[in-house]
Amino acid sequence: MFCEGPSRRDVLRFGSVAFASGSLGIAPRMVRAGTEPDRTSNDPAVIFVWLPGGPPHQDTFDMKPDAPAEYRGAFNPIKTNVPGIDICEHLPAMSKVADKYAIIRSVAHTFADHGGGHKRFLTGRDPLKPDGFVVDTPMVGSMAAKVWAGRNKGVPNYVCGVDQNRHGIDVFSFGSAYLGPGTHPFMVVGDPSEPKFAVPNLAPRKEIEAQLSDRLDLLAKFDRPITDSSGTAPGMDLARGKALDLMSSVKARTAFALDQEPAAVREKYGMHRYGQRCLLARRLVESGVSWVTMVLENATPRGQSMIKDGVYNWDSHAVNCNIFTDTKYKLGFLDQAISALITDLYDRGLDKRVLLVVTGEFGRTPKLEYKDGRPGRDHWPQAQSIVVSGGGFKMGQAIGSTTAKAEHPKDRPMTPNHLWATVFKHLGIDYNGTAFPDATGRPMPMLPDGDPISELG
Repeated sequence: MFCEGPSRRDVLRFGSVAFASGSLGIAPRMVRAGTEPDRTSNDPAVIFVWLPGGPPHQDTFDMKPDAPAEYRGAFNPIKTNVPGIDICEHLPAMSKVADKYAIIRSVAHTFADHGGGHKRFLTGRDPLKPDGFVVDTPMVGSMAAKVWAGRNKGVPNYVCGVDQNRHGIDVFSFGSAYLGPGTHPFMVVGDPSEPKFAVPNLAPRKEIEAQLSDRLDLLAKFDRPITDSSGTAPGMDLARGKALDLMSSVKARTAFALDQEPAAVREKYGMHRYGQRCLLARRLVESGVSWVTMVLENATPRGQSMIKDGVYNWDSHAVNCNIFTDTKYKLGFLDQAISALITDLYDRGLDKRVLLVVTGEFGRTPKLEYKDGRPGRDHWPQAQSIVVSGGGFKMGQAIGSTTAKAEHPKDRPMTPNHLWATVFKHLGIDYNGTAFPDATGRPMPMLPDGDPISELG
């Protein structure tokens, strides 16, 4: 995954892949009421931390200590620095910064399969198929990227960090559906805590940089005989131009250069993939990237084996793991990384410009299940907890509640769409007045329903 600089083949490949995957955020103009404003690195941004598999809400941010033992689990609550808000004992760092985030405890939907849950949560719409990960409507990040076509010269608009071999667009339902590949995220693959971590094709050698114009001429000659009545060829030319711009962009190379961070800062986040992805997210939004998704699933540091009774992602069935062994382990990394990110955003004055969202696709079953004496919890879209921080919103609160056994929303029931309406509000996107043509040409609104969460302000 590492390279010293692009070869001739790299340039040819990268230009093509950039168009096919949309990794540079190149997109046709959207159908939109009004005009698109000029964009700078001071514009609002989103860091979206995705915990695939579904973290247990009742073992993290919605503790039920008074519930029967088969519901409350093995963990105890601890107080936070906000009176009345308790969270899991294995989130001690998060307990000290609770005044800088809000917990939304009453979100629910109806899709219990991972694929269906991903698609429902990430698109704001009920999927046509309740399973599988290929979306039939765009993921919210792709919708934002469509709005931002042409934004931020020198860095991608939309970036996603994932593990090796987990970078397919459809692995997590990150596809753009009828918006086209130009709104897919720029995928950053691998473990950023690795000593030699680098993003391929973003660090060309000086002697290569001098040859980029010659290679662009070569590409032009290569494609000139090709006719394409659909308009793909011009799009390819644009994509290659953007690819070459990005490859030679000092701004992009600097944004991804984690080794430029002081050692103390890197250690604060944690020298593991959770921590370094969160640090990279901060660097990217500071550089002008508008939407950063970081997928946090495998917590095992480099060179170590998976813990006994652990599972790769947050899918803590009894058949997969001991939920309390596995969750305690993952929470150690998550606690350090997210608390450091929240603190850093506030300390650096980014808390109004940047909105952080931490969530999975659903919660876990209120009642424990067992396999050979090993405890676990099944999928449970009927309730989940979401953490948000910054965005200029009102923090230090818990919004909504669930029933005594964490089964269903009790107060302030919401869907994922309330979250996305809030996110679009923060980004200044008119989600009610913006529509995109679907595959049949019909205008499709960004969200079919949902209002911003009023308690956040």
